Amino acid sequence: MSDIKLTSRVFRLVAAVGAASLVAGAQAQLADSAYPGKDWAIYGGAEGTHFSTLSEINTANVGRLAQAWRYDTGPGALQTSPLVIDGILYGMTPTQEVIALDGATGQLRWRTKLPTSDLQPVRGLTMWRDGGETRLFVGAGPWLNALDPATGKLVPGFGDAGRVDLRAGFDPGSAGPVAMTSPGVLWHDLIIVGFRTTEGKPAAAGVIRAYDVHTGALRWSFHAIPRPNEPGSETWAEGSLGTAGGANNWTGMTVDTRRGIVFVPTGSAADDFYGADRIGPNLYANSLVALDAGTGKRLWHYQIVHHDILDRDLPSPPVLLTVRRGGKLVDAVAQATKHGDLFVFDRVTGQPLFPTEERPVPASLTPGEQSWPTQPKPAAPAPFARQSLTADLLTTRTPEAHAAVVETFARARSEGPFTPVDVDRKTIIFPGFDGGAEWGGQAVDPARGVFFINANDVPWIGSLAKVTAGDPNSGAVLYERSCAGCHGLDRQGSPPEFPSLQGIVGRKMEREIITAITGGKGRMPAFDFDQQQQLAIVNYLRGPSGGDNREMQQAGPRQANGQDYIFTGYQRFVDPDGYPAVAPPWGTLSAIDLNSGKYVWRVPLGYYPELAATGLANTGTENYGGPILTASGVLFIGATVFDRVFRAFDAARGALLWSAPLPYSGVTTPVTYRAGGRQFVVIGTSAYRDPKAAPGSGYVAFALPAAPR
Repeated sequence: MSDIKLTSRVFRLVAAVGAASLVAGAQAQLADSAYPGKDWAIYGGAEGTHFSTLSEINTANVGRLAQAWRYDTGPGALQTSPLVIDGILYGMTPTQEVIALDGATGQLRWRTKLPTSDLQPVRGLTMWRDGGETRLFVGAGPWLNALDPATGKLVPGFGDAGRVDLRAGFDPGSAGPVAMTSPGVLWHDLIIVGFRTTEGKPAAAGVIRAYDVHTGALRWSFHAIPRPNEPGSETWAEGSLGTAGGANNWTGMTVDTRRGIVFVPTGSAADDFYGADRIGPNLYANSLVALDAGTGKRLWHYQIVHHDILDRDLPSPPVLLTVRRGGKLVDAVAQATKHGDLFVFDRVTGQPLFPTEERPVPASLTPGEQSWPTQPKPAAPAPFARQSLTADLLTTRTPEAHAAVVETFARARSEGPFTPVDVDRKTIIFPGFDGGAEWGGQAVDPARGVFFINANDVPWIGSLAKVTAGDPNSGAVLYERSCAGCHGLDRQGSPPEFPSLQGIVGRKMEREIITAITGGKGRMPAFDFDQQQQLAIVNYLRGPSGGDNREMQQAGPRQANGQDYIFTGYQRFVDPDGYPAVAPPWGTLSAIDLNSGKYVWRVPLGYYPELAATGLANTGTENYGGPILTASGVLFIGATVFDRVFRAFDAARGALLWSAPLPYSGVTTPVTYRAGGRQFVVIGTSAYRDPKAAPGSGYVAFALPAAPR
């Protein structure tokens, strides 16, 4: 199926859903929603829909929105979508302090520094309440914390003095760091959680766990990497399960509260880019898994990527909705992907609702690798991001930019979706390693089955290299094993997510470097290195970059953790000025009717201010964080990195209704709620992804002007 080509105008791919039908569908609110419409009490909204029943702000008056308050949280990466319950907003700071603000004024109620934290992102929180008992659950680093939402203090009776250590209970063969970046989900008196781990080995083996909300006791576990002789173990090469890692849920889950089903999207098995030691499709990695929320028993699964060697984690929580198929209403679950396909399943049976076939994909040329020969492809909807980079799609922004990317393209491998990375030759990954879809999630009109998704539409590039040798505790080997996959063998990184480490020892104090290694920061997990290993990495970073360190030169051949090849680092495919090597759009926002699988509309999302000043506007940009939809048919989204703009669209037509500048990029998913007699929309902002912005972060609230008294 050919890619859908876009320009800056809205494409009407099918008859637009009428404004009246959208409003009617929105007003048919979720009957079993756990909280009143005035609150935003669940991360991602009820059933992952990003939907609010509020309608005070509508398509007619949204243009009058103005900033109501702002709360600054200091420098760092803020990715939190807050909760708002009974007029109190609960959020996080970049340094993992938990805050409670008055939702109407932004005034601080309390601020709590957790006893142990790191600089990993915290994308959301979980509130449990039963009668008069309430608990605010916060995952921070390897800890699941239970707080009293009235005071911010840890609840003594939960776990060990108010928290549970998520590193406990792993099999002896499992290793690697564990961090909880997405919030847990609730089923009665259970909080169900996943975790984040490293992209390479050693990595913790994926497991979904349910804890008692009162005591913190473990109630059940589901092993996403099966144990020997468990169902799914036959999909792994003999002997590989003992050291297997990854296949973890880092992006969050969604619960069908009527049926007691928790839907779990999983990530890649480690290593992300070389799987010679795990030949086979590798269940339950890269799968949507439906579990009995009360017991953890697997009900069904669908593997969306077989034997992943391209870091194609399932990137966002699934969305529950109801669609019309064959004249009947079908309860469905929709799962977006990094590679631009959207899969829609019957929620009960796991059967795809659109025809899906196994299509042949390019084979790996790397010695020892056995890539899977086919990958699932739905007949509909069409991909929400372009999937094949060809010469005619390369940028023509300037003649110089075009000539440079043509030269790089001619030397690279670009054979369409699922082209594996090669040794010593660049492979183009399109869409890139950050999607397609990303962790912010999607919105839906729950009654009409219209699905709203923002996407990245830029290529990245990568390759493999033969591993080097040496003492496994030497700085060179430790760096290669644990750091090079993100920062590159040449230490150049891919800023801002993966900063350059060239000259890092001259720019940072030794203690700062060690603190980042052991505590984690941004997308970097915390590593459990002893003091000797910490110093070995720091000393290695003092030496020449680009693989020229004497320690590396003097080493002989070896295998690192059973691997012969290592990923050389994440890199965007850009022109000499740093703009994407492909022609725009570089980011999009789409509406898809999931009853038919056809698009309602699609528009570019975002712009580069300096390019817009020269007349190149509406290019779209990379975007992080998702949209939300209100009952009045207004779709709110920030997400764009470089223009620092918050936007409201008409959900029926895709027309821009309102926009406002933000102090920093709105790279989180907004929320809406009612407090003090008014409807507010709040978004977390952060300068972390924009290298040109002054450091800072904070929450910004918008509302209609207050009525005069």
